[in-house]
Amino acid sequence: MELTKPIKFKREIEVTDLNGEKAMIDFNTGNYYLIKGVGNVIWEMLYEETTPKEIIEKLLKEYDVSPEECRKQVIEFLGKLERANFI
Repeated sequence: MELTKPIKFKREIEVTDLNGEKAMIDFNTGNYYLIKGVGNVIWEMLYEETTPKEIIEKLLKEYDVSPEECRKQVIEFLGKLERANFI
């Protein structure tokens, strides 16, 4: 995944907040998703066009994590969203 390529949601799905976690059902596929922790922060950022680099930079300012680990986890999470055809 290119770090400077703009990304955002391709389509919206119904999202419900449950005690700090996001629960959603993709009615097109019937798949159920649960996002918690930092995934919520990333999810919120994707409502506006952003880049993986911008997401990483924001998380590095807010959380005590190494740049390498942050980058790895963000790319992994975004890869899952991409495979689910959300971004």
